[in-house]
Amino acid sequence: MSIMELSRPATDLATPLTRRERVVLSHLSEDITLEQVATQLFVTRNTIKSQVRSLYRKIGVSTRAEALEWAREVGLR
Repeated sequence: MSIMELSRPATDLATPLTRRERVVLSHLSEDITLEQVATQLFVTRNTIKSQVRSLYRKIGVSTRAEALEWAREVGLR
C-alpha cells in the first residue's frame, strides 16, 4: 500500500452520511461561516458544529478543506 493510499480518506463508509450531513457538506463549499450556514438551514450554530464534527469523524478528516477534497474524490461535489 502506498503512502497516498494511506493518507486518503475511506470512500466506503461503515456508517453512511445522513441526508443532513450531505446538506451540511454541500454548504461547506460556500465561502461562509458556520453561523451563516446555520442561519440558512434554520438551526443554531451549535447544531451545525455538531453535524460538522459528526461528518468529519465519519469521513476521517479534520478540516473544511479536507472534507471538500474528500467530497470531490468520491464524486459528491
